[in-house]
Amino acid sequence: MLDFNITNILSDLVQFINIFEFNHIPVPLAGVGGGVDVKETVDLMELLKFTGVFLLGLSALFGLGLAFAAKKFAVKEDPRVDQVSEVLAHAHCGACGFPGCRQYAEQVVLNPDVKPTLCTPGGAATAEAVAKITGKVAEQTEPKIARIQCQGGCSKSNRRFKYEGIKDCKAAILASGGDKACIYGCLGYGSCSRACPFGAMTMNEENLPVVDPVKCTACGVCASTCPVQVIEILPVAKEVLVSCHSKDKGPVAKKNCQVSCIACGLCVKTCPYNALKVENFLSVMDYDKCKVCGLCVRKCPTNAIVDNIPKRPKANVTDKCIGCHACAKICPVSAASGELKSQHVIDQDKCIGCGICTARCPKAAINGTFNYVEVAEAYEAKQVALAKAKAEREAAAKT
Repeated sequence: MLDFNITNILSDLVQFINIFEFNHIPVPLAGVGGGVDVKETVDLMELLKFTGVFLLGLSALFGLGLAFAAKKFAVKEDPRVDQVSEVLAHAHCGACGFPGCRQYAEQVVLNPDVKPTLCTPGGAATAEAVAKITGKVAEQTEPKIARIQCQGGCSKSNRRFKYEGIKDCKAAILASGGDKACIYGCLGYGSCSRACPFGAMTMNEENLPVVDPVKCTACGVCASTCPVQVIEILPVAKEVLVSCHSKDKGPVAKKNCQVSCIACGLCVKTCPYNALKVENFLSVMDYDKCKVCGLCVRKCPTNAIVDNIPKRPKANVTDKCIGCHACAKICPVSAASGELKSQHVIDQDKCIGCGICTARCPKAAINGTFNYVEVAEAYEAKQVALAKAKAEREAAAKT
């Protein structure tokens, strides 16, 4: 039977450890923390230095990796994008059809189908600059402006109820479609004027928006803001407008507003260019056909059609007249007269400055009207084309 004397066992263990230490034989250590030289205190500065060096090294490693990845996978941008972006108006109005100016700059450079003339706030100067940078052709575009298709101010239109909410058109229309009796008309709470990024629109005493043609850039922000869509972007040259948006039948429209279109059709019968027609109880003008003669304005019984030419200059016959009698035949007020093959004259008291005679004269012999410059330019261009065609025929005949 073995004798387990604890004293003897401990004595033997001490001797065994001494033998290992004397012969420099490493003693195997076991257990948690075995072999760790534990200190009673920690050197904080040494720890911070070690941590800082470690983080700097790690940051440098990641930085080099990111720099390599950026260089390896970088997408090279055309430098013209920045050049185009610098010349744009930076109104971020969306008139170009893109979310912002930067997006338009990218597309006009990279997409051959995007025109350089889409930045309407920048005007012709910006279009030319963009065309020069991109190498595209800046086609001449007709200047445009915002037009208000409503005259029903507070003194000329009726209200269904008294609105006392937020003075905002979008808020007002939530109240049963707005307080105005004509649900198609301008509400008059100025949302469009506040939205205009160029300060080109103000509200008058009738609570109707007024457009400043000098400041307006035809960006279309006001048109998109209007909840009843009474604002349209139209060519500046089209000065005769149907300034009504109502689609109610004649009696109802007249009851709601004193200057509403009643779809009587007199303007349609009067127009010599077939530019007007009645649709949905509203006179609609084809601005491509309209020649701004203003005859429809004179015939409209409710003044729903307006003429933005404040004073029409009257016609005058020059010595280029050949006496063809075309002006006398076409004049709607019989102001032109004269003998065949003799210079004609215009009765200034009768002339209304419609410009119809100027447009019809085959020799561009009538000046003074608002459209004379346009007619004269077209006539000169036609003469140049005829001369060129004649020269080509003569050259072909000689060969």
